[in-house]
Amino acid sequence: MRRAPLALSLACLFATTAIAQTASPPMKLNEAGYYAAPGAEVLVFSNWYDSLFSDAKISGVELVQRGVRTATNGDVRLSPTPGQWDPIGKLVDRKVDAKTGVVEATLEYAEHGFRYVIRSEPRGSDVLVSIVIDKPLPSSLEGKAGFNLEFLPSAYFRKTFMADGKAGLFPLYPASDMGPGDGRAEPLPLAQGKRFVLAPEDAAHRVTLSSSAPIALYDGRNQAQNGWFVARGLLPSGKTGKVLEWTLSPQGDASWVRPPMIAHSQVGYAPNQAKTAVIELDATDKAKATAKLLRIADTGAFTTALEGPVKPWGRYLRYNYGRFDFSSVKQPGAYVVEYGGVRSAPFRIGPDVYADAWHPTLDIYFPVAMDHMFVNEAYRVWHGEAHKDDALQAPVDHEHLDLYRQGPTTDTRFKPMEHIPGLNIGGWFDAGDFDIRTQTQYAVVRNMVETWETFRPTRDQTSVDDAARRVEIHMPDGKPDLVQQIRHGVLQLVAQHKAVGHAINGIVEPDVDQYTHLGDAVTKTDGVPGNKDDRWAFTSKSTALNYGSAAALAAASRALRGADDALADESLAIAKRVWDEEHTHAPNDFRHGNTTGGHLVDEEFDATVELLITTKDPKYAARIDAMWPEVEKRFAVNARTAVQAIPVMPAAYKARMEPAVRAWLAEDAKLATANPFGVFIGTAGWAGSGQVVEAGLTHAALRKAFPAIVPADGVYRALDYLYGTHPGSNLSLVSGVGTQSKEVAYGNNRADFSFIAGGVVPGVLIIKPDLPENKEDWPFLWGENEYVVNVASSYMLLALTADAIAKGR
Repeated sequence: MRRAPLALSLACLFATTAIAQTASPPMKLNEAGYYAAPGAEVLVFSNWYDSLFSDAKISGVELVQRGVRTATNGDVRLSPTPGQWDPIGKLVDRKVDAKTGVVEATLEYAEHGFRYVIRSEPRGSDVLVSIVIDKPLPSSLEGKAGFNLEFLPSAYFRKTFMADGKAGLFPLYPASDMGPGDGRAEPLPLAQGKRFVLAPEDAAHRVTLSSSAPIALYDGRNQAQNGWFVARGLLPSGKTGKVLEWTLSPQGDASWVRPPMIAHSQVGYAPNQAKTAVIELDATDKAKATAKLLRIADTGAFTTALEGPVKPWGRYLRYNYGRFDFSSVKQPGAYVVEYGGVRSAPFRIGPDVYADAWHPTLDIYFPVAMDHMFVNEAYRVWHGEAHKDDALQAPVDHEHLDLYRQGPTTDTRFKPMEHIPGLNIGGWFDAGDFDIRTQTQYAVVRNMVETWETFRPTRDQTSVDDAARRVEIHMPDGKPDLVQQIRHGVLQLVAQHKAVGHAINGIVEPDVDQYTHLGDAVTKTDGVPGNKDDRWAFTSKSTALNYGSAAALAAASRALRGADDALADESLAIAKRVWDEEHTHAPNDFRHGNTTGGHLVDEEFDATVELLITTKDPKYAARIDAMWPEVEKRFAVNARTAVQAIPVMPAAYKARMEPAVRAWLAEDAKLATANPFGVFIGTAGWAGSGQVVEAGLTHAALRKAFPAIVPADGVYRALDYLYGTHPGSNLSLVSGVGTQSKEVAYGNNRADFSFIAGGVVPGVLIIKPDLPENKEDWPFLWGENEYVVNVASSYMLLALTADAIAKGR
């Protein structure tokens, strides 16, 4: 064994000691309301739990180290490793004292009569976090209530910890001991002590936790794959006032500066489109004046194609930005952008950069999402023939998980928990889970029909055998894949009307255990109708939902003509019947969450336009004319459909639309200047790539109808954002598309830390107040990483649109 020279060994020792002894810079409460020091930050209830699933890992006390969020959910919880649906305290108020630096959040568990305050204050480089109560802990919470702080497992994989000086290793895979809990097995601590140092060997992740009371460290992944490492201190019984205090000491670094991030399209650019790289800089970094575009030769040589100015844009969120415009370079080839010694990933310039960007979505993502089918890809079975036993009638007056609810009656001929035959056909898994959400299904069908009618892509790479209920990926069968996908969605929509007479809210798992299922969907149920493991159908009537389904069926009848005439006829007949029936009575206004249809005006307008296009019946034109004042008020969401109606409406209709188009463009331009990326970036708990795609499609529709008013740049800006020109990182948000793309995502395969090619993730989530985040090493954050089928279908249409524009069509 070779040994390092003594001088080198001593140098390494002294360097390590120096790092360990380097004092962290002081924590100060900044104007944004959180504690900050170079390289380390502590947020205290700057964010609140997601309203849909309670625990979205974006609240409580949170730590950000070297620009990366590594800990969250610092709060009083009622178990060592609480899961997604476990109780959380309700935030009563949050107070910030800018003068003293004290932040206080008041919360309560009302059902237990328990109110508490989480108080934080800076002390040098530390933050003191205290739990303050004015009444003793209720007896029902004794031994249960404790302060938890959750640490991101992927940030601590392959690292050590010290508990009162005793070394331990963070497990790569959950394998710690379990013990009995309150009705379920609970993880036992990995270690206990009054002083923990996490990752002492790694300054970028080092955190010290200390308390006068014991702290226990748990591995929450033993109970759920999306669990985190949890540090926990129990609240004492019979005491009031400050009952628990922790000192949090994340390792800062006075010299730390975040490296520049070059945001660009990982797919590339058409020669004639605007081409801009957005340079994201740490607020303390000194901006460079220029950047370079380097062309890559087949020899491996890099030559300067352009050196130009980086124009300062200013501050957005926590970073400063500059923009490097290289639109003048049009020569096809491979390129990188270089700025301040940092080089981007390679990308192409060429007229065909968008030509195949949609292929993985149609070839892989949608076949994998097909419910009620056996899906095979070469040596891999993605899933067996799932949900052959669909579905049981949901019980009445029941609020379910995932925003499903059944009203006071079934609105069907079936009794609660009775099997509804005929629903075990067609449809796609809605998202990273396995439900069939009707509102999503009909959106996908309409997107696919528009894609088919606009571009007629006859691509055939997938075999669909309905008789065998089998799908073979990478196996042509002589039929256009897009038409086969449209047919698959229509089969489910038609089945609903045939089974119960109207569109239903959807079909979803009967309980949380099934809902959280990871793995092959065929193993979720036994395939035998009528058993307790069957999925439930939620069937409360909703006029909005009925119209939405009718719109898709009317549209699909056109696309299916010649491929399946019988289904085309049946689809159109259902759509016409639904429209006529809904105009004979007051609307059924049953509403709950996002499963009962969109805005009533929007849904009726969609159905009316699609029926007019299909039938040319003047009664639909008359209804469109009558609806226009209400439609115009919601023009942003109705613009695409409104444009579809232009060829089948009188000329006055288009003229009537023009003021709304100009108003929309003005508002869009305003939104586009709010950040350096040129698109609207939302700040909700579900990131906004879907909104960006829809805005791009609206641009495309309006440009088609009003070419003298609407430029093509909105389409390109949307795709640039999706392909990497966004804050926080420059990964393409379409898995498998672009040089560097999302390779760890929230599909139903998320436990494998893998991806489904062609799936589109929500993207960059803004952790309030100012941290853009999209984690590539942790798939379980659904608001950032969960695939949904409707965005994927919209994305295909947008990519094909960009390809047509790039080629002058």
